[in-house]
Amino acid sequence: MAVAAGMCDWAIGSDTGGSIRVPASLCGVVGFKPALGSIDIGGVVPLAWSLDTLGPLAPDVASVARAFSMMSGEAASTDILRRPRVAVPRGWIYDLDEPTERAWRMVSRGLQEIEFVDRDRLFQVGLTILLVEAATYHCRWVAERPEKYGADVLAHLKRGLGVPGVDYVAAMRERSRLVKEVEQAMAGIDALLLPATGIVAPRIEAGDEVREPLTRFTRPFNTTGQPVVTLPAPASGLPVGMQVVGKTNVETLRTARWLEREWHNLSP
Repeated sequence: MAVAAGMCDWAIGSDTGGSIRVPASLCGVVGFKPALGSIDIGGVVPLAWSLDTLGPLAPDVASVARAFSMMSGEAASTDILRRPRVAVPRGWIYDLDEPTERAWRMVSRGLQEIEFVDRDRLFQVGLTILLVEAATYHCRWVAERPEKYGADVLAHLKRGLGVPGVDYVAAMRERSRLVKEVEQAMAGIDALLLPATGIVAPRIEAGDEVREPLTRFTRPFNTTGQPVVTLPAPASGLPVGMQVVGKTNVETLRTARWLEREWHNLSP
């Protein structure tokens, strides 16, 4: 990857369901999905306008913080002021492949579990919004130029065209309720920690079966709009990434910087 190879200091990605955090996890770099609305997305071709976010990828947390400041104009110091309160969402972590499970056990050891909003509710609400908004933007070209799309993308856009309007409205209303529930659940902590993906990088010929484990833990936080840093965990072999899910951009970056420092001396 360009960032890791030293060809650039940082790169820019967009994230509607995990497209900053998943590549960062699989490539062993840091990715930052800022809080929804932190960076102007004007001029960017939308996928789902109420979920789309821009953010940086870089070799370390300090670099993504500097990049974020340049992109957003928001000051983003990573000075560590105190030990952050980090917890794990109870019942969320399941069906990891062996390398991810091994890394997860190492970095989550000793962390408290908290009751949190149901993962599937967050996932499905976000997916409904994404499918409908993407289909709305692309509907003309789907009708007139379907051959310009890959088969997998075209299938998802057609699926979105078939979602009833009442389901979209219900998803938007449910999203507002879920955001409030998440705020209440995180009242006593600074951040959640959980894997970025359920598997390490799949082989290039892998099919649609890898889509769910790759987005299982990322899509819910596009629904909530929270800031999330994906951080490389200590691992041997292929890279494994962990998500640091916070409340504000600065505090999320600071928590990620603290974990980055703490993990530095852990042996995979």
